[in-house]
Amino acid sequence: MTLSGQNRLTGNRSATRSEVAAKNGVVCTSQPLATEIGLEILKRGGSAVDAAIAANAMLCLTEPTGCGLGGDLFAIVYQAEGKRLWGLNASGRSPKSLALSKLRELVAAAGETKIPAHGALPISVPGCVDGWFELHGKFGKLAMKDLLAPAIRYAKEGFPLTEVIAMSWNANARVLRDFPNFAETFMPDGKAPHAGDTFQNPRLASTLEAIAEGGRDAFYEGKIARIIAGFVAEQGGFLSYEDLAAHRSEWVDPVSTTYRDHRVFELPPNGQGIAALQMLNVLEGFDLKSMGFGSADHLHVLLEAKKLAFEDRARWYADPAFGDLPIDRLVSKPYADKRRALIDRKKAATEYPAYDPKIDHGDTVYLCAADAHGNMVSLIQSNYRGMGSGIVPPGLGFVLQDRGELFDLKVGRPNTYAPGKRPFHTIIPAFATKDGEPWLCFGVMGGAMQPQGHVQVLCNMIDFGMNTQEAGDAPRVRHSGSSQPTGEAMHDGGQVLIERGFSEDAIGELKQRGHRVSFGRGGFGGYQAIRWDAKRQVYFGASEMRKDGCAAGY
Repeated sequence: MTLSGQNRLTGNRSATRSEVAAKNGVVCTSQPLATEIGLEILKRGGSAVDAAIAANAMLCLTEPTGCGLGGDLFAIVYQAEGKRLWGLNASGRSPKSLALSKLRELVAAAGETKIPAHGALPISVPGCVDGWFELHGKFGKLAMKDLLAPAIRYAKEGFPLTEVIAMSWNANARVLRDFPNFAETFMPDGKAPHAGDTFQNPRLASTLEAIAEGGRDAFYEGKIARIIAGFVAEQGGFLSYEDLAAHRSEWVDPVSTTYRDHRVFELPPNGQGIAALQMLNVLEGFDLKSMGFGSADHLHVLLEAKKLAFEDRARWYADPAFGDLPIDRLVSKPYADKRRALIDRKKAATEYPAYDPKIDHGDTVYLCAADAHGNMVSLIQSNYRGMGSGIVPPGLGFVLQDRGELFDLKVGRPNTYAPGKRPFHTIIPAFATKDGEPWLCFGVMGGAMQPQGHVQVLCNMIDFGMNTQEAGDAPRVRHSGSSQPTGEAMHDGGQVLIERGFSEDAIGELKQRGHRVSFGRGGFGGYQAIRWDAKRQVYFGASEMRKDGCAAGY
């Protein structure tokens, strides 16, 4: 082990805190008030899904730097009755009135070569609210008005900002402050709030009250939808009332692979979850335990497995409704064997090929909850780039997402823009089982770091014997510069960002093998997890030390 410090319990590993242990339920989020509200819902008899919805609504208020009503949502739900996993894709689609030719024309006229990050052009239908109601309709126990009531109350009365969120809030404000309604909503007295400042959002409170009273239709077919569509049109965008009214989430079957004696589940594209499965399949052929955590050999094969998976991510991950994607082939063991053979154990590759069928693809919040009946939910929600597009519909209290930025403008590729299409998505919830029983409900927020984080957490636990909290606290590596679903290609091997905590010898050896390594100060993701100990009938919760949140149980 190369982790600094010692854990008072294990004696050989560093952890910032102990795991949370509880029998009746656990909630883990990136903001303490959201965790508290989720736990309160469980204590009142709510289901794990009820707790997740209430916590997510609170995060829309307390952490708009990573999520909001203007964004999308994905979830994996473990239903104890029947031992079944459910997947929900609550991501929205592109405007039906905007053709690829018109979009390319507008992008070129702006002097750009790709869809811009901000403004009205990258806006797609926000799927979060419909996702809440889909989840609630199948798994909810308490009334939706009871789930939204705490967020409404805090939106009216105000709450004090926590440190990490405040830092991100100020960074977003510097970029978005000149967009109409942004400063009015998120910069009281003309400045972004700082840590400890109390923030109120009465506009968001009114929106949540309308949803609590009128259901999902109040958002997609009522006054709110007309305000959104009208304002987007004023700002030069194409998202229409008809686009909002036509939106529906989709229940999907999770995709899985085995890793050692565990089975890991992710959602299929248009998200990037199967990249984690591809990486695990490649890594399964290496004896990571013998290599040792943080060794040059461990980090080298981890980075090369990521590069391999991300070439397929760039080429094939897209909305499956618009093409026949080779998902089964990409997550198969024989394919992983072929990919693994491409790795040079002593040299970093500058480029890799993607899967060829002739031979045989920001900021986010992740939370998880578990209840007394054994039900668990892994939920992730995001506006994409921090606070999103900058487009704040008047009087509603939230920013619309900019997820459409991730479409490809090149013609004839799986992720090429089309009207009514879901863009490539980075946000991915995850779940793992062992011996047919639920084992780990988890996620790692943070753009392209997410599948990398999923794999590192799992390897930390399965290969290196870390507990749930240690697995998240351990230093991480992040590779950037891979080929992208928006068309960019990797030809230089990319860049390795590394957290402090790894040995100088390992870092030096990585450089000798051709990796371009530098220390990173952020961007290593935000982790939450709940592990179920089937033998002792106890939940163990963990929360990201790099964020403001916490895990709590009862």
